[in-house]
Amino acid sequence: MMNRIFYCFCILGLFIFVPFLCFAGTPEFHNVPMEQLQIREGVGNVLDKLKQGERVTIAYLGGSITAANGWRPKTTEWFKTNFSNAAIKEIHAAIGGTGSNLGVFRLAHDVLQYQPDLLFVEFAVNDGGVLPENIWRSMEGIVRQTWKANPTTDIVFVYTISEALAKEPREGICNKSMSSMELLADFYGIPSINFAVPVLALEKSGKLLFQGESAPEGIILFSNDSVHPLDAGHQIYTQAVIESFEKMKETKPVSHQPKLAQTFINDHWETAKLVPITETMLQGEWKKLDAESNLQKSYGQRLGTIWHSGKPSSKLTFRFKGSQAKIYDLLGPDGGQVIVTVDGNTKEKPIARFDSYCTYYRLATLDLASNLDPNDIHTITVEVHPEQPNRQSVAFRLKEPEKELAEPKFQGTNIWFGKLMLIGDLID
Repeated sequence: MMNRIFYCFCILGLFIFVPFLCFAGTPEFHNVPMEQLQIREGVGNVLDKLKQGERVTIAYLGGSITAANGWRPKTTEWFKTNFSNAAIKEIHAAIGGTGSNLGVFRLAHDVLQYQPDLLFVEFAVNDGGVLPENIWRSMEGIVRQTWKANPTTDIVFVYTISEALAKEPREGICNKSMSSMELLADFYGIPSINFAVPVLALEKSGKLLFQGESAPEGIILFSNDSVHPLDAGHQIYTQAVIESFEKMKETKPVSHQPKLAQTFINDHWETAKLVPITETMLQGEWKKLDAESNLQKSYGQRLGTIWHSGKPSSKLTFRFKGSQAKIYDLLGPDGGQVIVTVDGNTKEKPIARFDSYCTYYRLATLDLASNLDPNDIHTITVEVHPEQPNRQSVAFRLKEPEKELAEPKFQGTNIWFGKLMLIGDLID
């Protein structure tokens, strides 16, 4: 009889425990109700340091909305005013047009080396078209890297809004990117601030025009382009942060280390990293950009040393053990294209380092390989192609396309490489 009772308890325990074990790696997506603030475990660590008048570093990781002269500096100024005894330093780690899939790779270089006490993460708009599982991989990587570096760093997810992503929020429901991040935040006890709530409440009451060139007197004009807030819009965002921190002021300091014992998904990108390109990886004609060159001065802070080649057949070759590889590089008007070979298999078409926006230079990522066996060592070669890419995609941005595309500005097979982006480890 006792054996039968013991057996039943074992079976019952199994049924209770198995769903918990299976959650890691197989979370189920669903939209969640929208709230301006979810306190969860709060921000007690950074508040304690602020109240004690200690040195505090606040980092902002995000896209162009955070890069703007808006809610980020306004929020920092509020901290400095309200905690005047503390020595507050701001880390600006936002890059326009980028999402969490780049943020997770550049986190260590752009943020963690400065040992932040508080990290705001803003990618809801730029991740708007990304699948939930891909958002989870990169966002969980950001969380786990941060707490692995310092388990007392407080993290806050913030959600900005655009017209294209406002349908569900106008109905009181978080859209796909917000919901994906909320499910992850709930798992890790991370507080979140949803900027869309006060914006859409003002719109609903007739006090705010979301987009336009001008607004009637007494009405707030939020943006001109439906994405990037004007100063009044950034002030709404800032006020949401202020109200949220006032509500979280009694939260207690905690160590986030115990939260790393379990994972939300199994294939998160905790091991995502940037790795410098060395001269030993290069064959053919490559030049390290001079520190005073315009491109190095403009982008070296993010890319580190920039290697340039415009010579066909020049190559970059490296080996790594892991599942994914990219290159953090530049696109430009005179950009060329490359041939990629992974483990002896050459891709059918060259990959252009030029696109329809290339009237100027900008940061980009060159995808080399993904979904590789993480337990194998992989060899990747990237070779400069002898032909320049078709430039017609940029013609609609030019006043005299035929004439301008024939000018030296749009000629060349130039490649600019910064760092390797790896999920895994480089093999020397």
